[in-house]
Amino acid sequence: MADSPDISRPASEKSGTEPTKPDTAFNPDWRFVVAFCSLSIITLMAALDATSISVALPIMAQLLRGTALEAFWSGTSFLLTSTVFQPVIGSFSSIFGRKPMIYTSLVLFGIGAIVAAVAKNFAVILVGRSIQGIGGGGIIIMTEIVATDMVPLRERGKWFSFISSMWALGTVIGPLLGGGFAQNASWTWIFWINLPFIAIGGLMITLFLTLNYKTSSFVKKLARVDWIGAVVFIGATTGFLIPITWGGVMYPWSHWRTLVPLILCAVALIAFVAYEEWLTRIGREPIIRTSVFKNRTSAVTFFTTVIHGIVLWSILYYLPLYYEAVKEFSPILAGVALFPQTFTVAPASVVAGVLIAVTGKYRNITWFGWATTTVGMGLLILLKASTSTPGWIFLNLVSGVGTGVLFSAMAIAVQAASSNEDMAHSVTMFAFFRAAGQTFGVAISGTIFQNQMKKELLKHPLLAENASNWSQDAAGLVQIIKQMPAGLAKDQLKDSYVGALKYVWIVMTVLAFVAFVVSLGTEALPLDRELVTEQGFQYKKKKGDEETKEVKD
Repeated sequence: MADSPDISRPASEKSGTEPTKPDTAFNPDWRFVVAFCSLSIITLMAALDATSISVALPIMAQLLRGTALEAFWSGTSFLLTSTVFQPVIGSFSSIFGRKPMIYTSLVLFGIGAIVAAVAKNFAVILVGRSIQGIGGGGIIIMTEIVATDMVPLRERGKWFSFISSMWALGTVIGPLLGGGFAQNASWTWIFWINLPFIAIGGLMITLFLTLNYKTSSFVKKLARVDWIGAVVFIGATTGFLIPITWGGVMYPWSHWRTLVPLILCAVALIAFVAYEEWLTRIGREPIIRTSVFKNRTSAVTFFTTVIHGIVLWSILYYLPLYYEAVKEFSPILAGVALFPQTFTVAPASVVAGVLIAVTGKYRNITWFGWATTTVGMGLLILLKASTSTPGWIFLNLVSGVGTGVLFSAMAIAVQAASSNEDMAHSVTMFAFFRAAGQTFGVAISGTIFQNQMKKELLKHPLLAENASNWSQDAAGLVQIIKQMPAGLAKDQLKDSYVGALKYVWIVMTVLAFVAFVVSLGTEALPLDRELVTEQGFQYKKKKGDEETKEVKD
């Protein structure tokens, strides 16, 4: 077993700086609560934007006369750039300050939204969505890092659960907004709706989110940046994730255009890790601190976090398609049908966070989350074309509880395993692996669906001649099914769709079980320890105080 992290050693002992010592118990005032609400607002905005476009893409493709491939990349580009830039933005926040990076992320998010909203073709939308992804990734990681700066570890479960709830709520409302705007108004409102969120969230952050931060010259800050590491990481990660997203869509997995960048960029990422370790040894500041991986609980949690992203995004992407294709629901109704799954995520996350804060224990809750997720994914295997409404409502509930519990439990586990100095880097890598898992989830599920859909179609003589074309695009097949006249061919096509999705759920069940087994290696580390941070929340001066007090438990 790797050595346990030095979780009690404050950052000041390691870095030579001296953050303000705590002199009061954690007792947040109204300004603290409002500041935390501002973080929740921008998290909700990012979640809405990440999910709202998915159900609107078929309508957008029709209106803009775009291809299925252009629509695919418009949906994928946000997730890709969000994933790639999170570690870089998280690292920059330790150098340039938390609030400047929040502002930068909000500006990029707003620019991307405007570019996409005024676009007349998918090429411009792709540019806008990519810029939005950078900003969205920054918003996600900065809210989580700032939360660790503001709240002591023992109390963090409760407060983190609210951020997780906002993300869960956004994933629920996003498809409804996207479908509603696309059907009843204009798809451009999917992007314009972000601007009020940016204005309100940005104003609240400016007024209420006051953080301690020792400024230095901008030149000195630039000199601290690991520019080589940042460029290599962005390039290698992008080059690795792109062929994963297009494997089986643009090119077969065995095609050189898929394999060559995968292999080359995997080698580049290995070299990047070695370079970051060397920077650490010589006392330079790396983009990613390799020390965050050097204990058992962190390694276990990062691995299972990837699987959590894979499972969750497979559900969010393919369950709506089941309702649209098999039940022939509209995009809005498909989003409503997802409520039994998505509306259990937020409450489960809050309950788990409160339990962790009250008991000081997270390990059993993590195990419960993975066990419940495994059972829930297994229940989805039972979905059929003829499944009744009460039936599919029940089948959705269990997986929602499991994935919701894991949002809070795994976040606290990785923080409990981190040293004070590495906390921001640990949180950054946790978010990165979760986002990477989401990218993997769409790719893995897409490959499974395509292969199985083709096999299912070849079983039916009426459908066999279209097997190759129809199996390539799960979303595009929805419109084909809806436009077909009632009859045997349509019934067989629906049964084939369900049969292909069944294998997606089988693989997700196996992955969830693997994660459960791996999670047994999670250690029960203490949560009661001093909050030490150089960018903590700055309370308003009271009469008679000589200086502002920074709260640490």
